[in-house]
Amino acid sequence: MTFDDVRNLLLNPDLLERYGPRFIDGLLVTGKLVAISFTLGAILGLLLALGRLSKSRVLRGFTGGYIYFFRGSPLLAQLFLLYYGLGSFKGLWQDLGLWWFFRDAWFCTLLAFTLNTAAYQAEILRGAMLAVAQGQREACKALSLSRWTTFRKIILPQSLLVAIGPLGNELILMIKASAIASLVTIYDLMGVTKLAFSRSFDFQIYLWAAVLYLIIVEVVRRSLKLIEGRLGRHLN
Repeated sequence: MTFDDVRNLLLNPDLLERYGPRFIDGLLVTGKLVAISFTLGAILGLLLALGRLSKSRVLRGFTGGYIYFFRGSPLLAQLFLLYYGLGSFKGLWQDLGLWWFFRDAWFCTLLAFTLNTAAYQAEILRGAMLAVAQGQREACKALSLSRWTTFRKIILPQSLLVAIGPLGNELILMIKASAIASLVTIYDLMGVTKLAFSRSFDFQIYLWAAVLYLIIVEVVRRSLKLIEGRLGRHLN
């Protein structure tokens, strides 16, 4: 077997010309899905973390139950419950004017990913906030700073510095887990891969997908490392 034969086996020019643009489109869909759901999940996760730290037993119980459910059950099951489960109540959603949302696989997938990552990010942020020394809170009280000012100026910045590593790991896990979106007809990177393989029956299609996921993860990992180094430069 010649070098050209090996090259064609791993990178068939005809196959690349036919499906390359679709892979780019699928890559953009994956990036959009992960970016939006992770951002919305961060906002919801912060609220959940504050709820877990609240003095209210009801609020702590509600947020604790939410986190327990979404961390304890598979993301795939949560996606199916939203898309196939809640999506089966067509009459109800039509009456509420929400059928446009639950009939769309994209919105259901975005919601499932947001709710799931929010639970993980909430625990990361809660742990990060607890890592801030109690003495700093007491110093803020001594200076008569309001709770909002203390949280915004003192607690949150230090918490984010502690949390950026675990949050980066959560983002990477989300990128890899986003492949399940293809199971509800979303043409993300894995959805395009499955479509291309069903038409070509060439295994190198999956090799391309694996390499693209690896590239995305590596770019995110290096970017987060630079951000973490930048934010923590005063600690060195």
